[in-house]
Amino acid sequence: MPKRLPSLSGYGIGWSTRQRITVSAIGLAILLALAATVAVFTGRTGTSDSQTATPPSPSSTASASADPTASAGTGSVAKPPPVADPVNFAQAAAAMLWSYDTRTTSRDQQLAGMKAWLTAETKYADWSSLTAQVPDPVLWSRMADQDQSATAAVDEAHYPSAFKQALADDPSAITEAYIYAVTVTGKQQIAWKKGGAGAEDRSITLAVQCRPNADCSLVSIAPRVVP
Repeated sequence: MPKRLPSLSGYGIGWSTRQRITVSAIGLAILLALAATVAVFTGRTGTSDSQTATPPSPSSTASASADPTASAGTGSVAKPPPVADPVNFAQAAAAMLWSYDTRTTSRDQQLAGMKAWLTAETKYADWSSLTAQVPDPVLWSRMADQDQSATAAVDEAHYPSAFKQALADDPSAITEAYIYAVTVTGKQQIAWKKGGAGAEDRSITLAVQCRPNADCSLVSIAPRVVP
């Protein structure tokens, strides 16, 4: 397999007892709570499958760089859909996070495109959880040298059982920030020069904000996948 955008699937959400649905914008910025221990899964489910030789590339250490400039454009990054349903929005967000095209999109454009999905409420927005997944400029350049790209197919999305239980225990808690946890699964197809290709199963838990009478937005990529 080639070196590529670091996986955004190895992440999940925790819950605090007092603010089960509300995001704490400290550290990981997303710590939604539970009164009981929740089993969590590490991301990257499944194995990669390559049909041709792997192009050379350095280690894919992520870099949380400065925000892209407003004039950078968004390249091939999909725009957030105008939807008010958390599950539908999370499916679209996961597909966006698992997709990239270094042939048509610069690193700054990738960041600018991702930021368009982020909630405007800075109290909850965890921009660092997105920027931390984008390779540093040198690695992105080498990926571009190999014409590396990826597309995504979403299989399903659901509210984790822990989130549903927390909401059932305190239905009014959601009204503070209207932030929902959604776990999405799917597959990422990767391609590069000379017919190189591969595929990986993906799973990710996202925090999505969907206030009444407003379109949804992305709050955070959670640190682990929640079942």
